[in-house]
Amino acid sequence: MRGKRLVLFLVIAVLVLLSATTFAQTNKLKRIGAYTLVRIRGNVPTQEVMKTLVDRYAGDIKMGFDMAGQPDLYLPFMDQVKAASFRDAQVPVGGVFQWMLFRSQGKVKVARNLEWAGTKPLDVFEFDVKQGTKTYHYIIPKPCGNIAFIDVTEEIPESVCSLTVTPDKVNIGDPVTVDVSGARNAKSVTVEIYDAKGAKVATQTLTSAQPRWQTKFDAPGEYSFKAVALNMADKPSANPCTAKAYVNFPPACKLLSSCLPCNDYVGRTITFDASGSTDPDGEIIKAVFNLTDASGQVSDSYTATQKPFVWERLFTKAGTYTISVTVYDNAGAVSAGGDACKLTFEVTQKKFFWLVEAGPALAHGTYTTYFFLRGGFFYWLAPDQFSLVVRAGGAVPSRGDPWKFFFLADVMGEYHAGPVWLGAGLGYSTKDQEVRKSGLDIVGDAGVDVFNTRSGRGSVFFEFRSPIGSERSFDDHHKFLLGFRMLF
Repeated sequence: MRGKRLVLFLVIAVLVLLSATTFAQTNKLKRIGAYTLVRIRGNVPTQEVMKTLVDRYAGDIKMGFDMAGQPDLYLPFMDQVKAASFRDAQVPVGGVFQWMLFRSQGKVKVARNLEWAGTKPLDVFEFDVKQGTKTYHYIIPKPCGNIAFIDVTEEIPESVCSLTVTPDKVNIGDPVTVDVSGARNAKSVTVEIYDAKGAKVATQTLTSAQPRWQTKFDAPGEYSFKAVALNMADKPSANPCTAKAYVNFPPACKLLSSCLPCNDYVGRTITFDASGSTDPDGEIIKAVFNLTDASGQVSDSYTATQKPFVWERLFTKAGTYTISVTVYDNAGAVSAGGDACKLTFEVTQKKFFWLVEAGPALAHGTYTTYFFLRGGFFYWLAPDQFSLVVRAGGAVPSRGDPWKFFFLADVMGEYHAGPVWLGAGLGYSTKDQEVRKSGLDIVGDAGVDVFNTRSGRGSVFFEFRSPIGSERSFDDHHKFLLGFRMLF
């Protein structure tokens, strides 16, 4: 039994193999015209006749395309064959058709794997049907109206590059967007960036999935973008694909001061000048000044929006200050910090002044009127708080004997609270009558500044002098003075 089963299995296997081989073999076609798909008058129809017949037999053709396994090509075939330009061609002996539509016993049929085995080449009309990127090649033998499918070729379209760069003018560090989304039939687009000297500074490959790229530049100047698209066959695009972007040159600031160092400048105006700042590709529209104290805290600021971009500032306190300036151009670029944009300086207060005082005075007793004039110097021990005054002069009586000219001199310490000041010290005055005595005085004064400038100040004051010691009585030796003090 086992032997019989083995023989039966081998017979079946051989039959299947022979059937498959027979199915795969090409059928020989030795003559044409016996089983025509459409009825044709004459042996060789014209192109116009064939297009008319195709339209007339549309239903049969649709059936044939369904049977041939190309139902999706029926509509493209019908649309394009009517407008197609048939080409005269020949199928050589041995030429192969993948399938051919014909009619047998009134029914549309499909013959597959045909080989032309005639005695001479077969005259045909040749035409193409395009769908997507594929081109399907068909023929119609001239002796009949059969439709035969030869083969299909894949056509890879040429790529078309597209490149946009936005914005086309930026400042250093601003983002620039490169966009190739408008490219067609492109597998990829390679973008290269060159600076003004022609040196390549960046390369980026983009695809339809990621068609945009954002980049930045850290140096000013003009940059050129060049792009090439590759199609599915890696063939580069032929159309020009370039763009440019300009990176704005930032302005260069320059700062000058009307004094450096600024000795004795408390109470005076210092001018800070940024008019020497420049911009190589635009114009400066704004300058921002910042003043910081010795601790680094911003104590004041000023924005100049018109030429010549200067700031005049009055300093009321001594100290070490730093002035810095930042300039802006018309494209929004900002100057970089540096030595040219910053100055550190010391503002000092004038401490030494010459002094002149004058005014009326009343002497003791009957309070005879005198006119006094004295000079000296004024020195700040602690600016705007404590001062030292040394002065000397004389007083002339308004009457004669027994009153006489007397000399007076003082050393005073004074406390200042804004424009008001109080002082006390030790003085010396000579006798104002022959019967009086010279000696030391305790001196007190009080005054109010009526003006105060860098170059000087003026004050009105009241002074009282009282003798020291038992040899000089208070009644005979005290004095009152009302005067005007000028410091310069």
